[in-house]
Amino acid sequence: MSFTQSFKLAIKSLRTSKARAILTMLGIIIGVAAVIVIISLGNGLTGMVEQQVEKVGINQIYAYNWGFGGGALALDAQDIYDLVEERPDVFVGVTPWVSAGSGTRKGSEKYEKTSILGVSEAFYNPELSTTLDGDQLAKGRFLSYVDVWQRHNVCVIGAYLEKNAFGGDALGQGIIVGGVPYTVIGVMRQGSELMEEGGGDDVVYIPYENALQLSGTRQVQLFQLTCTSRETSGLAKELLTELMLDFYGAQYTESATTFMIQTMAEQVAMINSMMGVAMAVLVAIAAISLLVGGIGIMNIMLVSVTERTREIGIRKSLGAKRRDIRSQFVIEAGTTSALGGLLGIGFGFLLATGIGTLMGGMLVESMGASGVTFNATPTFGAVAVSFGVSVGIGVLFGYLPANKAAKLNPIDALRYD
Repeated sequence: MSFTQSFKLAIKSLRTSKARAILTMLGIIIGVAAVIVIISLGNGLTGMVEQQVEKVGINQIYAYNWGFGGGALALDAQDIYDLVEERPDVFVGVTPWVSAGSGTRKGSEKYEKTSILGVSEAFYNPELSTTLDGDQLAKGRFLSYVDVWQRHNVCVIGAYLEKNAFGGDALGQGIIVGGVPYTVIGVMRQGSELMEEGGGDDVVYIPYENALQLSGTRQVQLFQLTCTSRETSGLAKELLTELMLDFYGAQYTESATTFMIQTMAEQVAMINSMMGVAMAVLVAIAAISLLVGGIGIMNIMLVSVTERTREIGIRKSLGAKRRDIRSQFVIEAGTTSALGGLLGIGFGFLLATGIGTLMGGMLVESMGASGVTFNATPTFGAVAVSFGVSVGIGVLFGYLPANKAAKLNPIDALRYD
């Protein structure tokens, strides 16, 4: 019997018992749909991370400068600036990050959750019109070189503070930061749809030297550097590591928590690696449904062999060989699982698209990732693998019943009632 004839017989058998066929396929349908949904959501999250990185820049490096002796001995910011000036072929710029606590005041109104961050003029890229975090200016200008080095009492505020403290008109107005009057010279564009106190839009940027004075320390614990390209980030990390080791001494390594240097490319690789592990675990859990579906196919095929024992005896008496009987039942099992796989793919596609539509906005909002989209569309690879696995499971679990049918004695099979 040819493959085409066996396939037609398999379809006829499925159409004869539609309810039983659907119940048999159910495990395959659920397993395939779950795998596609998980892979689609994972790809959507990976795409969000990549988009966010593109906004920030893959050529960024973060140098953590904790020092030792309770921070009493730590690398000075000027040493980092000197290195950047010495290697313009590797570095584009550097900005210290200084957290000066939280809390501002406008008149009698206090905004206790407003973040106060000290940065340099390099935090804003005028060519791209964005900060190193990918945020944009809505009004005014950002801190300049003169503002930073002459410690001018000027600041750039977030959209939340402008709306709530200034009624939407903050440029040139005064605000109290750490008990010191500051003049607002710029306003950042709203980054999230739902602005809230203490959120990403509730922030004040001031010159980092001013922030050091407010925090009562001279130590900058974090530097954000920009490399000329992604390819030079490795060399940049080597140069920074060498500078840190020369200052702290060879006995103080990154494991001694005196400093740590990490490139954005490394952070992305680490995030993708963790997401890959999580996805693999979830896919493995979802694959249990495929195993259950395979057992269901085996069970129903054993029942089918029992029901069609007399038919098998007749075919054998007419000259059918073992391989003919075996291939017929294997093809029938494979057809059952293949149809279940196709239904699972369709269901998984609809479910992944629906979840992506419903949850995409929530994920983007929770991450504060403005301008980033979430796309949970299944990939061709996920669909192909899911379909291939479903067919493979049907063939694998259908072989035992098929082999049992092939070994039946034709005389005993004809006597079966």
